Amino acid sequence: MTELLSNYAAGRWQTGTGNGTPLFDPVLGHALVRVDATGLDLAEAFRFARQQGGAALRALTYRERAALLAAIVKVLQAHRDAYYEIATANAGTVKNDSAVDIDGAIFTLGQYAKWGDALGDVRALRDGDAVRLGKEPVFQAQHLSVPTQGVALCINAFNFPSWGLWEKAAPALLSGVPVIAKPATATAWLTQRMVQDVVEAGVLPAGALSVIAGSSAGLMDQLQPFDVVSFTGSAETAGIIRSHPAVAQRSVRANIEADSLNSAVLLPGEAPGSEAFNLLVREVVREMTVKSGQKCTAIRRILVPAAVYDAAAEAIGAKLAGISVGNPRNDSVRMGALVSRAQLASVREGLATLQAHAQVLHDGRDQPLVDADPAVAACIGPVLLGARDADAAQAVHDVEVFGPVATLLPYRDSAHAIALAHRGQGSLVTSLYGSDEAALAQTALAVAASHGRVHVVTPDVAQAHTGHGNVMPMSQHGGPGRAGGGAELGGLRALAFYHQRTAVQASPGVLAALGL
Repeated sequence: MTELLSNYAAGRWQTGTGNGTPLFDPVLGHALVRVDATGLDLAEAFRFARQQGGAALRALTYRERAALLAAIVKVLQAHRDAYYEIATANAGTVKNDSAVDIDGAIFTLGQYAKWGDALGDVRALRDGDAVRLGKEPVFQAQHLSVPTQGVALCINAFNFPSWGLWEKAAPALLSGVPVIAKPATATAWLTQRMVQDVVEAGVLPAGALSVIAGSSAGLMDQLQPFDVVSFTGSAETAGIIRSHPAVAQRSVRANIEADSLNSAVLLPGEAPGSEAFNLLVREVVREMTVKSGQKCTAIRRILVPAAVYDAAAEAIGAKLAGISVGNPRNDSVRMGALVSRAQLASVREGLATLQAHAQVLHDGRDQPLVDADPAVAACIGPVLLGARDADAAQAVHDVEVFGPVATLLPYRDSAHAIALAHRGQGSLVTSLYGSDEAALAQTALAVAASHGRVHVVTPDVAQAHTGHGNVMPMSQHGGPGRAGGGAELGGLRALAFYHQRTAVQASPGVLAALGL
């Protein structure tokens, strides 16, 4: 029988008492390890994190906590090769896709270490200047932020077992808030191993970081008023979290990142073969194939002027035809597997739904796999759909297929393109492609209200832009409406979720003694 991974809770390693859920290699099909949280004393785990981990973290200054993040970076860098092996085996990703997850996480931690160091040796943060509360300046109000005295429950999705952990944990730990990580079961191995390496290195206070790699049953029940929960996953599960008594009755702060029908827009006036046209084509193909399209920020809808619809379909299809799919251990493979056969079934089901409203422009499903058995591997080639009537094809604005699938849609004019972008009902990101800076700026402002991020690509940034789907720690990650209404990262803005803003009303002398 395969190894049963341990959970780290209440300051010690604990295995569940059940048989465990096996994690599989999505290409070769065999079981790798098992996870289980049956029988864990969750109340003890949360209490230990709050009382031991929280107190120890809050006793440190921001600069000292930043040093902890820098120490974590060194630990992860030392074990980086092992993480790549786990990602290949458990997530079926090629090396470049694993880098997005693993190296992206290390980079994010490093950034928060740097930003935290600049905050200095303080334990509370000033929020603006003191303001008078009357005609004379003898009684004033100073807003400040202090760490919440609870725990951060971080529930992560299957697609980023490394980055998903650390992009939440970095600002939480820097804020002085202990973290209990619950990775998605299918790819929990990498998360568990990273936490194990950090724990064994002894760089964090006891209780500052825990991992529960089995079922999430009972976790939400443990949350108390000063705790926070940060979730990435489906809108369905997000609804369960929002309606849970911890959130609905005990006012636990919740951050949600859910489904997102992100778009890419080619502005009017860009002819086939123009640099902006080619940049759109290149980015669409990259977003469809990186991590086999399993990114919450991936391009799902491609909006182009009606006059270039056919040329765009041909250009995107031609590049997709050159994407080799199969076993990521083979150096010739450009795109690996979905995370599981269950996810493969979900993608096929979603494709069937979309095909009732759109035609297939490029079909990679029949493409032979490299070093992989189609009866076993969770692999599927990229599929480009198209709908000439973008308004009537309602399903493509409602249904997200979480895999290498996107739909090409024509628009009549700029107003129509903007309206179609808003049809996503709230998205994480849209990207705009063109050469007219004024038109791009106007469009960015016009679509901003329904998007967390607007990524504008002009020929002069062709080699410098960070990518439609790449989440950079300097920029906000999140979006309104369907995307969950949450906000993560954005530099030090991320710390606000883990802090309580308070107004201290007092004399100038008392306010000065706060030491901010």
